Amino acid sequence: MVRTMRVGIYAGVIAVGVMVASVTSAYAQAAPNCRNTESFEKWRAGFKKDALEQGITPRTLARTEHLLVLDRKIIGIDRGQRVFSQAFLEFSNRMAGAGRVPRGQQLIKKHSALFAKIEEQYGVPAPVITAFWALESDFGAGIGKFEVLRSLASLAYDCRRSERFHKELIAALKIIQRGDLTPDTMIGSWAGELGQTQFLPSHYFNYGVDFDGNGKVDLLRSVPDVLATTAHYIQKIGWRRGEPWMLEVRVPQRMDWSQASLDIEHPHSQWAQWGVTLANGKPLPEDAPKASLLLPMGRLGPAFLVYPNFRVYTEWNNSLIYSTTAAYLATRIAGAPPLRKGNGTPDTFTMEQTRELQTLLVKAGYDVGGVDGKLGASSRKAVQQAQVKFKLPADGYPTDELVRRLRRGG
Repeated sequence: MVRTMRVGIYAGVIAVGVMVASVTSAYAQAAPNCRNTESFEKWRAGFKKDALEQGITPRTLARTEHLLVLDRKIIGIDRGQRVFSQAFLEFSNRMAGAGRVPRGQQLIKKHSALFAKIEEQYGVPAPVITAFWALESDFGAGIGKFEVLRSLASLAYDCRRSERFHKELIAALKIIQRGDLTPDTMIGSWAGELGQTQFLPSHYFNYGVDFDGNGKVDLLRSVPDVLATTAHYIQKIGWRRGEPWMLEVRVPQRMDWSQASLDIEHPHSQWAQWGVTLANGKPLPEDAPKASLLLPMGRLGPAFLVYPNFRVYTEWNNSLIYSTTAAYLATRIAGAPPLRKGNGTPDTFTMEQTRELQTLLVKAGYDVGGVDGKLGASSRKAVQQAQVKFKLPADGYPTDELVRRLRRGG
């Protein structure tokens, strides 16, 4: 799913698990228990007035009137979302399973001329596009079954994120007014995402490409439009033509783990000096951009060198576990072998255990950004600071030993 909100993932090392949820997780956190005090009818009248001021025609509003309705079931889904954590290996094994690798390769072969034309124009390789195509809709098999206008109207009315979904509802009306979709064929996710790579309506409208030349941008049914639009968006959010995005590596048993951070980059020569090699033990290639060391499950788990292009993945989806999985799947589709899986068995933490860890860190004077059971950037930074204090490997990944030290107070 295309996300827009950045989070502080570059400011520390990587979490044990991460929230994997719908598009609404990307937006600014709103009070989950807010109350809707205005009637839906009054809200809708105000929305229509604003829509007209933003260039939506009376005819478009008349065509969509039957779908600009309140569906409390949608609000219930939104407010009932449960945040959950998964370790990288658990999530990647499920989402980047072996079946999606050969299927992606088959589709690249089937559409080879199309992918070549898209890469020539936008600079984005086929495996990168195809990995998102796989994760977002299983190559178009699961684009959603909800009436998007109904969902967006309900979410725009609700007080949790009304401003954000108001904007997306306007964008959805612009898509219809432009002639890309009709009100009744605008089907997608319950949160309003559209198409085979699940674009927000604002991204659909702003980045959509009519690559099949039929005069419409159809991200639901037209494979050329889907793939070209995806490449266009990836290019716009920073893809660097001809550069790598991820390389699995092997890390030594001991090194300065504080260097494992997405906001720290070193040339391959420096990583090699510290004992980092390719996953098969061979030396790192010399010709490569500076890279960051990514340890999604700490020093005992899988290890990657990631390059400036990896930031595109975190821009697409601010869940680091999703981003890492998407980048890894792209390398597999491009021909990389399966994960080596690291040097041992990392400790795993449930949300309850993470809350205890955060509570102990707060008691010890560290800023965790809130005791919520989620290991965000602030919590990871606090973990790393505590690891330094206790002279533990400071990879920012929580361990049972750290919890024991915190319980003892030192």
